[in-house]
Amino acid sequence: MSIGNSPSDDRPSVGRALAQARIAAGLSVDEVSTSTRVRVPILQAIEQDDFSRCGGDVYARGHIRSIARAVGLDPEEMIERYVADHGAERTSTPITPLYEAERIRSEPRRPNWTAAMVAAIVAVVGFVGFTLFSGSGSGDKTTAKATPPPRTTSAAPVSPTPQGDGGSTPQPSDSAIAAAPPGKVTVKATAENGTSWILAIDSNGKQLYQGSLQQGASMTWSDDKKIKLTVGNAGAVQLFVNGKDLGLAGGKGQVAHLSYTPGDPTQG
Repeated sequence: MSIGNSPSDDRPSVGRALAQARIAAGLSVDEVSTSTRVRVPILQAIEQDDFSRCGGDVYARGHIRSIARAVGLDPEEMIERYVADHGAERTSTPITPLYEAERIRSEPRRPNWTAAMVAAIVAVVGFVGFTLFSGSGSGDKTTAKATPPPRTTSAAPVSPTPQGDGGSTPQPSDSAIAAAPPGKVTVKATAENGTSWILAIDSNGKQLYQGSLQQGASMTWSDDKKIKLTVGNAGAVQLFVNGKDLGLAGGKGQVAHLSYTPGDPTQG
């Protein structure tokens, strides 16, 4: 029986469900900690259904939501299970009405100053306009004709060339990654047969992407030395590496751990 579950509940607890999903995705505690920024001790405690180190229900729900996304679970389902198991409340204190009331009390003094400033500006503008109009009316009428109309003939030479003329703009296509600079590794992942969870890391250990790739969507990553991929549902993802179509990343439901470097990926 997991801590926090009732004896009659056959489903796994929140912590056990998160741990099982992490193991199924082939992720270590350190990798999940890096992607979620939840410290390793707190993450390990959560997997053991110990939420006392989270600092309260609000922080516990935030950690659960981040970890669920990282291991491919539905965050809202995990939050609902946590609320049901631990009697936590999802609603927060309604502070907005208090703020609105305070804001409404502080505003009535401002319109008087604003109205006074607007009236003063209108008076000044009206006086200046009247003065200019009177001065221009008493002068020589030929003065209004002294300024020639603006010339528009010079606008033609500087008109911008329409986008796409000359065929210089590259057309999007599935083979566009073949134009990647030599000496780099370029990986394109397309969710052909369903949704898949993907983690992409460059040669410096920096996370390039982590999350779900919906069916029909594509992502492309590039690095000078190496790109490492963890594909949660390998049978749903088709890979193009350095311009080569490598087909599906693996079998349906399989977790694939892949690594690619510059050069022909089909040559080992």
